[in-house]
Amino acid sequence: MINGIDRGQTPCDGARTIDLASWVGSGVAQLGAPREFVAELHQRHLPQPGTTVLAVLDPQQRVAASASFAGRPHATDGWHHRNAILGELRRIIPHDLRLPAPVRTAVLLRCREGGPDWTEQDGAWMWALRDASALHGLRCGSYLTLTPAGWHTIGDGLSGRTPHSGSWAQAPVHTVAELPPRVAREAEPDQWPPPGAVPVAAAQAGTGPAGPGQIARLGQVSRLAPGRQLGQLTPAGPLSPLNPAARRTAAR
Repeated sequence: MINGIDRGQTPCDGARTIDLASWVGSGVAQLGAPREFVAELHQRHLPQPGTTVLAVLDPQQRVAASASFAGRPHATDGWHHRNAILGELRRIIPHDLRLPAPVRTAVLLRCREGGPDWTEQDGAWMWALRDASALHGLRCGSYLTLTPAGWHTIGDGLSGRTPHSGSWAQAPVHTVAELPPRVAREAEPDQWPPPGAVPVAAAQAGTGPAGPGQIARLGQVSRLAPGRQLGQLTPAGPLSPLNPAARRTAAR
């Protein structure tokens, strides 16, 4: 890779890989239910060709964490893929290097074009998965491919027709228009004063439970007249500008 652009294979490519016979004899932890596992990962990530899905399984073979990323399509040296896998593992789940023996398993699903059989690039990804799993304290699990023919577990011959590398285009797209319509809330009748509240006039007169000169409930606000805002002063009565007595009273 030069300046962030994949220029294809380099002279050192092809040094770190593993063939199919060595992969089968390495004691890879096999999946108990690969069909359900592939369906779950596909539903989570909807991988397209060129996408690699990494999953970490707990001791009960349930998905504890997963991530999808795009690798270098032309690289056949597992060192490049190992770094990418290790970076994703460090991002999604803590390592288990302090444990005496690995209890969790790393599994890789690679969505690509072509046939389901083993290729040289698959060998580089297998080497990368095995090395990254050891560096993160995990067991090396299965390596699966997702091609136009369906999914295939390399090494044990298990396969299925669905999902396949084009299934991502058939998945339903969830948009805002598909959300259920918002149900209008029924207007509740205004209840004023609230139950148990004591009118201010009654509290000032001493007839309420709050005592003389006290407000019945702290923070009680009397209802404003329509069209008025909080902070406006409400006159005690209408003042006529033509009434001289009213003007003298207001001027005092």
